[in-house]
Amino acid sequence: METPRLLLRRFTAADAPTLAAYRSDPDVSRYQSWEAPVPVAEAERLAGSFSAGDPRDPGWFQYAVERRDVPGLIGDVGVCRSEDGRQAELGFTFAPEFQGHGYAGEAVARVVKSLLREEGLHRVSAGCDGRNVRSARLLERVGFRREGHLVQSTWIKGEWTDDVLFGLLGSEYRAGP
Repeated sequence: METPRLLLRRFTAADAPTLAAYRSDPDVSRYQSWEAPVPVAEAERLAGSFSAGDPRDPGWFQYAVERRDVPGLIGDVGVCRSEDGRQAELGFTFAPEFQGHGYAGEAVARVVKSLLREEGLHRVSAGCDGRNVRSARLLERVGFRREGHLVQSTWIKGEWTDDVLFGLLGSEYRAGP
């Protein structure tokens, strides 16, 4: 998939060092389920696993995101399709130096368009740690509705955290601007 500035593609083995670097950053991993640092060997395993998947199969598929003008991994967008193929959940992670430039929003918007408009899925959902205000704002900018706030619902990294839930129906998206 492409946008004016980005290419969303399969992961390659060459992406592993960059994947390890940004997933090891404490500010990036703070709201994520993995523990930092992420060794390069683990990133190599992840990149191999990510590249082997089929984006239309049930379960998770990670898109590598790179700028069109300068090759190289800047982040990733994950899509988890339901067993019946009618719904999907998404998540995203971007390297710190590429945050705040609109790349994540552009990539997430492109994936949402693919899922809801081009493929006709019924619903896409997303969730984030309640403290992750920037991710929540990004989801709202892309068109997601805040559907719930689960107080102290997840035990992660030694503390209870809130979960904020978002959703977007295909019928709403296709009827939008």
